[in-house]
Amino acid sequence: MFDSSSFAMGVKGIIISLVSLYRWIIIIRVVISWINPDPYNPIVQFLRSITDPALDGLRRYVPRFLWSTGLDFTPLLLIVLLQVLIMLLENIYI
Repeated sequence: MFDSSSFAMGVKGIIISLVSLYRWIIIIRVVISWINPDPYNPIVQFLRSITDPALDGLRRYVPRFLWSTGLDFTPLLLIVLLQVLIMLLENIYI
């Protein structure tokens, strides 16, 4: 018999895992950016292609002084937003 509650909990767990994985990808990109990697490296290109759309979208709404100076705070803000999303998803009871 199909149990929709267990299915929904499984889907919720997968979504939480994917959001958590994306958060780690952002952290890895930030750490790699500190060492000034080769921009033609396939790993660096993959990380930028995965994270740039979210960061660029967030930069449209964040005041310019948070990302136009030498320090870019948008990855930190995105990590905090993703953590809030994870906490909200964990508190949904199905």
